[in-house]
Amino acid sequence: MSQRDRLLAVFVAFLWGLNFLAVHVMLGHFPPLFAGALRFVVLAVPTILFVPWPKVRLRWLIGYGLGFGTGQFAFLFIAMDTGMPTGLASLVLQASAPFTVLLGALFLRERITPAQLAGITLAVAGMAVIAWHRAENATLLPVVLTVLGALCWAIGNVCSRQARPDNPLHLTLWMSVVPPIPMFVLSLVFEGPSAQWQSLATLGTANGWQGLAAFGYVVGFGTVVGAGIWVTLMRRNPAGVVAPFSLLVPLVGMTTSFLFLDERPALVEILAGIVVVAGVLLGSMRRRQRSTPALDLAGSPS
Repeated sequence: MSQRDRLLAVFVAFLWGLNFLAVHVMLGHFPPLFAGALRFVVLAVPTILFVPWPKVRLRWLIGYGLGFGTGQFAFLFIAMDTGMPTGLASLVLQASAPFTVLLGALFLRERITPAQLAGITLAVAGMAVIAWHRAENATLLPVVLTVLGALCWAIGNVCSRQARPDNPLHLTLWMSVVPPIPMFVLSLVFEGPSAQWQSLATLGTANGWQGLAAFGYVVGFGTVVGAGIWVTLMRRNPAGVVAPFSLLVPLVGMTTSFLFLDERPALVEILAGIVVVAGVLLGSMRRRQRSTPALDLAGSPS
């Protein structure tokens, strides 16, 4: 991996870490499910008009869109809207990596190595400690929702793995066509049209401009720029070399949340977070066997 590619990988991790801060600001104005629907609409329209079809089976595209797009961001946005600390969300969402390994073993018959099993155990133990600590403070639900978001991300990983696209970026962009309708329907049911209209009608206020700027960052830098560079790096370098750089995302997310939102996680959460990151890194290690290709655990975290 060249020095330029290393710097680009660090840059993407920085963009994605800041993405959680932008989501926090965005949800200060937009209802969470409606924000998710709008995010993917903005991506879906130009994709349909200008991006070639990725030439994959429709069921894998839909599965990828429902898992990675709809499920992950619906659960994550609701979790952050109901009290999940921004920095902690960036950490817990990393559970998608060991979840991907487990789902790959269950549905794709990928063999789990002892190192992967140890990593999964560490990551689960760390998340259990965080959940236990949050439960004592009556804030368990947002943690559970974030873990469900990570599980949905893992489901999307498995579907994208099965799709086997010739151009991964085309698949990533076409995935955005799936979430808008289900997320908009969920928003109508749980948030109501009045909340949707209120968020649009007040875009001219100071809070509206902040929400709109954060929305622009999430779509432009967090998704298009970040995913575009990441996919390019994955095509130029072995996936196992690129993927560990995503572990810098919670470091950036928790640092920026501390600096700008004054979030101060408890010591037990910091220690458990270190265990989770170590477990994710260990659980994401790839076998050197050539007979069974490894899952691509990397992707945009938000």
